[in-house]
Amino acid sequence: MDFLITGGERNDCTQAIALLGEHQADWVLADKGYDSKAILAHIQTMGAAAVVPSLSSRALQRTYDKELYRKRNRIERCFAKLKHFRRFATRYEKLKKNFQALVALACSCLHLKLYVDTP
Repeated sequence: MDFLITGGERNDCTQAIALLGEHQADWVLADKGYDSKAILAHIQTMGAAAVVPSLSSRALQRTYDKELYRKRNRIERCFAKLKHFRRFATRYEKLKKNFQALVALACSCLHLKLYVDTP
């Protein structure tokens, strides 16, 4: 798992290619915001299938695996859980390195909850 920190005014899709990098995957699940020629070409060069719905403004709508796309809900639920960490949701940390550490810590806490049964 990996993440990049950008300014709040930046669009997420601008970092998609850098985030995907040299990773190997069978599928890449993303929402309509990631429907760009560059991102789709990068996914194809990775040897993965793009499970990305087409923008409604596209003349030619691509097909995608709708059953697999439903699993993207897990990503949204993960962000919802991360927002339970108040410092994450309100971004109290002003320095990038401090916020990166907070994100890594919050992700670690969520990951540990999968393995540790605590009240």
